[in-house]
Amino acid sequence: MVQSAPASRAIDLVHLARQSLGDRGLECELLALFERQAGQILARLAQDMATTNAKARADLAHTLKGSALAVGANRVAAAAAAYEATSTERQMRTLRKAVDEARNAVASLLAA
Repeated sequence: MVQSAPASRAIDLVHLARQSLGDRGLECELLALFERQAGQILARLAQDMATTNAKARADLAHTLKGSALAVGANRVAAAAAAYEATSTERQMRTLRKAVDEARNAVASLLAA
């Protein structure tokens, strides 16, 4: 996998290679799945922040955390864990920033 500076900070490429056993096709599939799921979950969290109960928001954040850990998006995982614990506006901003960075990194990696 081609490593660019922003991608290497947002996605742990060594972890991803271990998860995929070095299979570039599988790496791309995992990254695309993460990118899609992260976008969907973030949109649901933003839309439902005022209307969904705390348990539902925590469950979504937990799902995102697991998905992020699978591909080595450690900043996303940490931000999702923090949001899962206390779903505040501040935590949401931190999570959105981490997801945006990771999704941009994924786009760069998939374009390479």
